[in-house]
Amino acid sequence: DTPINEDAKVYFIWPKDGAVIKGGKFWIRMGLRNAGIAPAGIEGPNTGHHHLIVDADLPPLDEEIPSDRNHIHMGKGHSEFRMELPPGTHTLQMLFADHNHVPHDPPLYSDKITITIPR
Repeated sequence: DTPINEDAKVYFIWPKDGAVIKGGKFWIRMGLRNAGIAPAGIEGPNTGHHHLIVDADLPPLDEEIPSDRNHIHMGKGHSEFRMELPPGTHTLQMLFADHNHVPHDPPLYSDKITITIPR
């Protein structure tokens, strides 16, 4: 397990919990404190990259994060992502992970937020 600062934090800059987003296309902006961002495959102390969990619970925190429509990797080290979701209520959560897409020890993840895309 790759260690990370105990005081590191990931959080959503946008959208905020409870947001209603018309049209279904929007930018996600991800924040990070007390740790660094590095692309997948680049190992460094207290670094990793974001993973966006959409409409799913956190995956096992001691295994590589899957890559599918519910687990979106920000493997280039980016902290903004444009996405589109269908009408309905959706949950979003961020999980930060190391160069091999494995969560740190301790795991670093955001609160789960809920957004609504109106019909």
